[in-house]
Amino acid sequence: MTAPAAKPTACLALADGTIFMGHGFGATGEVVAELVFNTAMTGYQEIMTDPSYASQIVTFTFPHIGNTGVTEQDDESADPVASGIVVKWDPTEPSNWRSTARLQEWMQRRGRLGMGGVDTRRLTRAIRQQGSPHVVLAHDPAGEFDIPALIARARAWKGLVGLDLAREVSTRQSYRWQEGMWEWPGEFAPLTEPNPFKVVAIDYGAKRNILRSLVAIGADVTVLPATATTEDILAHNPEGVFLSNGPGDPEATGEYAVPMIRDLLDRDMPIFGVCLGHQMLALALGARTVKMSHGHHGANHPVRETKTGKVEITSMNHGFAVDSQTLPEGVAETHVSLFDGSNCGLAVTGRPVFSVQYHPEASPGPQDSNYLFARFASAMRERRDGV
Repeated sequence: MTAPAAKPTACLALADGTIFMGHGFGATGEVVAELVFNTAMTGYQEIMTDPSYASQIVTFTFPHIGNTGVTEQDDESADPVASGIVVKWDPTEPSNWRSTARLQEWMQRRGRLGMGGVDTRRLTRAIRQQGSPHVVLAHDPAGEFDIPALIARARAWKGLVGLDLAREVSTRQSYRWQEGMWEWPGEFAPLTEPNPFKVVAIDYGAKRNILRSLVAIGADVTVLPATATTEDILAHNPEGVFLSNGPGDPEATGEYAVPMIRDLLDRDMPIFGVCLGHQMLALALGARTVKMSHGHHGANHPVRETKTGKVEITSMNHGFAVDSQTLPEGVAETHVSLFDGSNCGLAVTGRPVFSVQYHPEASPGPQDSNYLFARFASAMRERRDGV
């Protein structure tokens, strides 16, 4: 006699009324967010702890999520920031020498919801065709769900447009960062540069591997909150300023960030921006940003450098983009997405100011674009030498 099918313990309700049922894991409860898909085959822990995923639920196109477990060394922030994850197959027992816990246990301790047993190909197709939907993810071990109420909650959520999330995920106070890149057999290299560059990193939601990448080029990094003023920054006598990645609507964050960046631009200081930092710099220069249909989220995005024609495979996570048609005179578009032609980089002509939309620090992803950190170091070196 065939055993009865297990009762679903998780529900994903889309604002258009579509319902997906599956198996819950991690924490229990409900959460409302924007749903995005990520095409990375590795790095689910780094993705979940990337502050750029605030107020987002991630569905992975790769089915094997959780099979390498988790380790504290791979956290990109103190806690997971993504609201939850949706996967095809339930996470299996981990098999990796670095693993210290199961993904399910880690998510439960950190208060994040998970759902398995979902046709993620169908879900991804819906996102690509209709844009990133507002959803509610619910996990109840008893399998009791008020479907109409979940749909209503998803429809009532206002979404990311106009939402300043950088202030929420940013550090509350300044701190120094001197930990470098991970090295075998499992340690992070310390800063050893005898005369390090003084860099101020503005934390709009900075990943730890970004800070490690700055240390790797010889930078003594001081991290300041997203709301830092020009005076706060100059008090540290920086030789360069880094604008980090982060979540939310760039125009909302720009209300307080753009005036500060414009002040820095007047001082001819090397500036390097990534992701939200790229968008902040563009706004400060006079460009505009737009909300994308489903954004770019993955570790296999091809980007072409306009000057050389070189193609880099990059790691991306953004739902807003700089409108290249609004870049002012004297600001060059340096990189373009080969997926949709959207802007992926800019530079101010004749000045040590540049930024990219993608993540050159990877984690997860390829390291094709790691040279950009060296470019930042060269700009600071030339300024130090008076070139």
